[in-house]
Amino acid sequence: MDAPERLPRPVPDLRWVRAPQQARSQETLDRILDAAEALVTEKGFEEATVADVARRAESSVGAFYARFRDKTGLLYALHDRYFEQAMATADLALDPARWAGTKIPAILRAVVRFLVEIYRERQGLIRAFVVRNQGDVEFRARQDRLSRSVAARLSALLLARADEIAHPNAARAVGFGLAMTVSTIESVVLFGELRSSELALSDDELAAELARAFLAYLGVPQHNTLSTHP
Repeated sequence: MDAPERLPRPVPDLRWVRAPQQARSQETLDRILDAAEALVTEKGFEEATVADVARRAESSVGAFYARFRDKTGLLYALHDRYFEQAMATADLALDPARWAGTKIPAILRAVVRFLVEIYRERQGLIRAFVVRNQGDVEFRARQDRLSRSVAARLSALLLARADEIAHPNAARAVGFGLAMTVSTIESVVLFGELRSSELALSDDELAAELARAFLAYLGVPQHNTLSTHP
């Protein structure tokens, strides 16, 4: 008797993890950070003033300066919160148990699409971080620590399937491929590169092309995208 056909394993639904509701003593701080992030998204970090932030948070300039020495202090606080959320998101999204029985093509297509979604949703905030990186060594070190942590989780997930990778140095290929992918997402989503009519892409198209390029670089066959149970 023929063995029963194995159905594709559904790809996990990836979502950004937000911190739980804080105690009342943190409510004003949370409102200020939420207001600042909204304003940075709308008009950019440099254009958002302290008065704007206080007004949007339904707070006061005095309350702002009671918590931050200046706008740079605010940006560091925003990055602290972003760092915590990003780490929690990576822990959940890249948990090996979520991807048991799933092959590399399905993993990369889902993860790359998720990265594009995050960069689009948090576009103004992440752009402010990237710009700050250029002239602030301490800030760049913070961002590098986050990047290395996320890269390590994805690398572990993919290298557990190294038999699917044809590149002669699988570990280097995974790291370099991720760096190329993230760099391209930053250029396109944050800074509007590839605006020419020949290369203008929707976010879905961008994610699909980046996943295709990543897979080709790894030497992973792309015709079989279904996940299977071992």
